[in-house]
Amino acid sequence: MSSQDIPEENLPAEQDTTHGAVGVADEKNPFADPGLPPHEHRIQDIDERAAKRSERAVALLFTVSMLATIGFIVSYVAIPVDKSVYVFPLGHISALNFALGLTLGVALFAIGAGAVHWARTLMSDVEVADDRHPIEASPEVRAKVHADFRQGAKESALGRRKLIRNTLLGAMTLVPLSGVMLLRDLGPLPHNKLRHTLWSKGKLLVNMNTNQPLRASDVAVGSLTFAKPEGLEEHDEEFQNEIAKAALMIVRIQPDNIKDKRELEWSHEGIVAYSKICTHVGCPISLYEQQTHHVLCPCHQSTFDLSDGGRVIFGPAGHALPQLRIGVNDEGYLEALGDFEEPVGPAFWERG
Repeated sequence: MSSQDIPEENLPAEQDTTHGAVGVADEKNPFADPGLPPHEHRIQDIDERAAKRSERAVALLFTVSMLATIGFIVSYVAIPVDKSVYVFPLGHISALNFALGLTLGVALFAIGAGAVHWARTLMSDVEVADDRHPIEASPEVRAKVHADFRQGAKESALGRRKLIRNTLLGAMTLVPLSGVMLLRDLGPLPHNKLRHTLWSKGKLLVNMNTNQPLRASDVAVGSLTFAKPEGLEEHDEEFQNEIAKAALMIVRIQPDNIKDKRELEWSHEGIVAYSKICTHVGCPISLYEQQTHHVLCPCHQSTFDLSDGGRVIFGPAGHALPQLRIGVNDEGYLEALGDFEEPVGPAFWERG
């Protein structure tokens, strides 16, 4: 239906229908402004029932987005990580990844499709020609921009079409929750698992190489031994996560060479136990200088003095290595007297 077929009384009052050619190209002026063609009105501009149908379609898309976002959250919580599903032609893939991708994709697509349908069928589509102006806007231009913005807001009918407005607000409010849910995969809460390891009072120190409990006599002066908590086996499902926090360095230093009083109190006959995890970015420390009692992280060369409370003497590490208080039980085996008193590894946002 063209504008020529529409009675003048049915045309929207705010739209101009007099666009036409304002110049004719000829030999004297080959680049004359041809003007704009006659504006073609949409069915929604002249039929409120069609406009209502478009409004309901837009609202439906926004509602679908809200439902898809809720589905994303439910899938994230309810579907096990190890569950798989067969999808042709991909074969067996992660059910969780498939559900998250599908629901998030539908949520974002529905918002975009709803916005596009709203703009194409209900917002004003009158062609407006505007002259170029200097980059620095004059007061008149700024006033025109403000007026155009107010006119655009009026033509969007956001205040009048409450169904679209309410469903759009609902969809835009729920979609960010998808990102909030993903924060769960950043790791455990700082006040809980990051502050504690498997070490506790009475747990034996087990040699990482022999898998046997360590006696004080097994640790020679100047030697470096790596230890793990009693009961933690390599075939355990949580071995990698737990050993990353509980791994120990065992070094025997002559008591007279230990400078830190607390370190001396927490040791046994010069045997000290420190976290093996560098406090810079969490690399495992493995290099020991026997004469200086320094340990070196191979990743970024942070250096710690094990004879002086594990303090940092070089490199980017931010704080000293945590020390584990140890003793000897009735059978002569080295045991922990508690957990680390401060978090192991790099600092985090609630480290105290």
